[in-house]
Amino acid sequence: MTTRRWGAVAATAALALGLGACGSSDDGGGSGSGGGSNGIKIGIKFDQPGLGLKKGNDYTGMDVDVATYVAKQLGHEAGDIQWVQAPSAQRETLISTGQVDLVVATYSITDSRKEKVSFAGPYFVAGQDLLVRADDSSITGPDTLDGKKLCSVTGSTSAQKVKDKVPGVNLQEFGTYSECVAALVSNGVDALTTDDTILAGYAAQDQYKGKLKVVGQPFSEERYGIGLKKGDTALCQKVTDAIKKMIDDGEWQKIVDANLGPAGYKPPAGNPPTPDACS
Repeated sequence: MTTRRWGAVAATAALALGLGACGSSDDGGGSGSGGGSNGIKIGIKFDQPGLGLKKGNDYTGMDVDVATYVAKQLGHEAGDIQWVQAPSAQRETLISTGQVDLVVATYSITDSRKEKVSFAGPYFVAGQDLLVRADDSSITGPDTLDGKKLCSVTGSTSAQKVKDKVPGVNLQEFGTYSECVAALVSNGVDALTTDDTILAGYAAQDQYKGKLKVVGQPFSEERYGIGLKKGDTALCQKVTDAIKKMIDDGEWQKIVDANLGPAGYKPPAGNPPTPDACS
């Protein structure tokens, strides 16, 4: 009786160990594959109309479409993608800790960020601009922001650029752009700064039509890249090849037109871009 009991326990333990080994192998993902064999985790914004927007179980926007195209080239169907919210301040952490395989979230390529993560791209070149209330004619560019309340998102490059340019600006940093837009509409702040693509998406939303406007004087170049684990050149090359194919086969133009066209947005010079070499 004792022998049978110990035999059952041993068999159960062996089965558990086997299942555990399978689980850890699948969850860990492969560095060059973009995640486990059956799925891929991609970080996007959940609150950026036209770029990355979550409504119920639906995800829409240019970044979502770009990510879906790239995932397909990596061998993952749309249904295999696990979408993860990637606020600006958390993108590097999500990548470095393995919570996502890729980040496609209006993620500007900068030297400081490249110290922590690697980038494939750019897949789009945007420009920083200002969003103001439609009836406000006092703000025409960064040089008119002295003494004004300017909103941006914690962890973004946009706020610091304006702060450096206009030391007298009163900077307000919120967690999301949606909070900034709400504050702008309610007169809590005077302007919102970030990429013109993001601003155009908000201005085109039904609830804000006629209430907000993009100043239309871009004053920087924002090169959107796809973030991935630092040093993973194999995955970087696969993603880069996917971006190049997307541009060459015309899908890039379709994605841009479908998502940014309704806002009357025209891609600035430099589009479609030529992706950098992986290093």
